[in-house]
Amino acid sequence: MNGSVDVSCKTMFAYLWRLITTPYEPDDAFTGFLERALAQENDRAAVTVAVLTAAESRKLFGVDLARRGIQPVFLRITNRSPESLRLQFVTIDPRYFTPLEAAGATHFSITRRLSAFGAMAWLFVPLFALVPLKLVTAWLGNGRMDDFFRSRGFRLRPIAPGETAEGFVFTTLDLGTKAVHVRLTSVGGIAESLAGAEARPSAGEAAHTQAVSDFRFTVPVPGIAVDYHDQDFAKLRPPASVEECSIDTLVARLEALPPATSNAAGTRAGDPVNLVVIGDFETLLAAFAARWDESEAISLATCWKTVRAFLLGSSYRYSPVSSLHLFGRQQDFALQRTRHSINERLHLRLWLTTLSFEQKPVWVGQVSRDIGVRFTTRAWNLTTHRIDPDVDESRDYVIEDLMTNGRATAAGYVAGVGACTRAAPHRNLTGDPYHSDGKRAVILLSPSRTA
Repeated sequence: MNGSVDVSCKTMFAYLWRLITTPYEPDDAFTGFLERALAQENDRAAVTVAVLTAAESRKLFGVDLARRGIQPVFLRITNRSPESLRLQFVTIDPRYFTPLEAAGATHFSITRRLSAFGAMAWLFVPLFALVPLKLVTAWLGNGRMDDFFRSRGFRLRPIAPGETAEGFVFTTLDLGTKAVHVRLTSVGGIAESLAGAEARPSAGEAAHTQAVSDFRFTVPVPGIAVDYHDQDFAKLRPPASVEECSIDTLVARLEALPPATSNAAGTRAGDPVNLVVIGDFETLLAAFAARWDESEAISLATCWKTVRAFLLGSSYRYSPVSSLHLFGRQQDFALQRTRHSINERLHLRLWLTTLSFEQKPVWVGQVSRDIGVRFTTRAWNLTTHRIDPDVDESRDYVIEDLMTNGRATAAGYVAGVGACTRAAPHRNLTGDPYHSDGKRAVILLSPSRTA
């Protein structure tokens, strides 16, 4: 009996000692994230990229970076060119963190540590005499953290010919799919730079530029249950059912599509089918990944996240999207762009068709912009998102967004839902009015960046 009490006392003391002191224990040998690494190469460079999950970054760096909205991206770059190369951090993430900035965001805090005692603190008041020790150990732990982050960060310096450089860039947190754009530029001496400036052509002629190599990665990041996770696209589009279309045939087929989405029974019309996207699924994800977020599947956990975001007026980047129906099924997957509140976002639903153009699958969809919340008797929870009635704006936003991002080879319009005016609008399933020129946008995606 006394032995058990003694063990319990030792355990309690060890726990309290750990709370008072500040151990920093990163796992410097951990490399499990490299199992998911992706690689690309050309005659100038070879690049390897891996994006860490929240659990992996916690294991490697010893602190919860994801909680602070920070995501380490591992890079390994081998310079195959005859000149030095420099990595452009801002193309990976214009809001990147420096190693010391990332470390500082997760530094040990004396206030947080002491608050961990909670109500027990009153039982162990004498231990507060050790607060000076806590301050010292926190200071030492933070110093070790700074050194570790600095040693693992990718150094912002020229990479010499034949040299390999590697390390982590600390980016803002993304889940589901993360777009990583690695840009390498040639680095010359001051004499070459000034000579290039003197030789720069006059206005109207082509400007002098450095040699640039771009590597674009679309990296899956475990952490959320995306809505298309269990979707079998091959089953939706068996080879025998695929119809390869010429331009004229494609236009005719697209104009013959249903004008609007519907409810599950197909008895009431919903939002207009105002978007067509042509490209492989991987190309589609890559085109949207840098600016749009995927949607989580509906579950009790994601419903609770949605309710909490609604009540708090906060953002939920991966919020599930309610179901609309086309071709007798709900959307095959959805994308969204959120603002500060879950009540304000663009959401885009897509369905795979059996049509094909230039051996690429054709997707049709619906895009609209949520601008608030209102009460309705047409939803089980008596509330619905209110859409901006100018649905053409959100449709055209997709074209402009993809063109700006260099992922649209061509774009145009075909007939769709039919014209309706603000004075005589159509209405969706929850009664929201919308007006339109009646057309649907058609976008041919590019598998790589294009002008």
